[in-house]
This record gives sequence, structure tokens and C-alpha cells, in this order.
Amino acid sequence: MMFANKIVSTIKSKKEIAITTLCIAFSIIFGYLSNDLWIGGTILATGLIGAFYASEGKRINYILGLINYLLMAYVAYKNHLHGILFFYTFLFAPLQIIGFFSWKKQLNADNTVTARRFTLKTALSIIVLSIVCSFILGYLLSLIPNQQLSYLDASTNCINLFGVILMIMRYQEAFWLWLVNNVLDLIIWTLVLLSNGEGAFMMFCASVGFLFINIYGIIKWHRNSANNDLQKSEG
Repeated sequence: MMFANKIVSTIKSKKEIAITTLCIAFSIIFGYLSNDLWIGGTILATGLIGAFYASEGKRINYILGLINYLLMAYVAYKNHLHGILFFYTFLFAPLQIIGFFSWKKQLNADNTVTARRFTLKTALSIIVLSIVCSFILGYLLSLIPNQQLSYLDASTNCINLFGVILMIMRYQEAFWLWLVNNVLDLIIWTLVLLSNGEGAFMMFCASVGFLFINIYGIIKWHRNSANNDLQKSEG
């Protein structure tokens, strides 16, 4: 009961109520049309709503993210995407717990966190590191029997991992990495969808939804980090 009250108190603005309701309705409709209401519909709903609350700087996104990653790991297992299965189960799911408690220490008076941003040099270093890690993991995945789309699988997971870590550290660049990851996800799930992979349609829909929300997150966190820099300079 206390947990439910906590969620209700978090969802308080008209915008949040409208977007949450829209995401749930969208997920139910596409879940029903694809005959994948429970697993696929829940993945779509928790993913979209979680991404929205991440863009709003609210830590409830980590609770939704934990549910989302565990369910996506199950779908990855059914489609022989071993890289996604490993990352979601042993890295992304635990990181949601870490992020939840890390953000608790950084909350402002309005229960949101303060956005930060990198220097250009640091941003470029993260990009190079993501590319290198993607190629290394892609090669390792290609050695696994039945593994599909090894290098795309590796790239989307490495980029997503860096994005999750940066989000825990409250850096706006997380949304740029996730935007790149969305494009790769769209490629992966389009190919899996064309081969009639299990749960692929809902994963494709989720990727499209994430694309729009991450664009919103880029704009929102850029404005917030710019305002924070301005306040520091004036102070």
C-alpha cells in the first residue's frame, strides 16, 4: 500500500498523467494486436514510461527499468540473442537497483535530480570506448553457436550500458547514446521481425517509442544542464 501511494504521489502533473496513460493505452493496443499482451505489452509499457520518467529526472524510472530489463532478457533468450540476455540479466537489471539508491542521495526539493554534462573531450572518449568495446564483444559473441547479429547485438548492448552508467551519474549525454542505441535496436528488431522472431513486433514498437522519448530527453536534459551551468556562473 505504501509503495502504491509512493507511485501515485510521483505521478502528479497533468503532463505525467497524460503521457503515462497514453503509454499504457499504446501498449495494450499493440499487445492485443500482436497477441503478446502480457509479456510484450508489459515490456512496452514499462520501457516507455520508465524512459519518460528518466527524462523527467525521477528515480521511479529505475523500478520500471528493472521490470523491463528482466522481461526483455526473457525475449532475448527465446530469440537466441545471447549478448542481450547476458547484459540485461547480469548488468542492466542490477544497475537499476544501483541507480535507484544513487539518485536518492541527489534529489532536489521537487524530487528530481540535477542534470550534468560532459566536456567535448570526455564525450569523444566515451564514443571511442563504446566503439572499441562493441567490436571486442561482437567478436566474442560470434563464437557462440546459434548467436544472431553478433556485432549489432554487441553494439546495442555496449552503447546502452554506457548510457545507463551515465544516467546513474546524471549526465545528459546518456540520451545521445540511447538515441544511437535506438537506431541499432530498430535495425536488430526489424531483421528479427522479418524472420518472424518471437516477440519481435513488440520489441520493434518499443524501440520506436524509445526513439521519440529519448529525443524529448535530449532536449529536456540539455535545457536543465544549461540552466544549472548558468546558475553556477551567476553564483
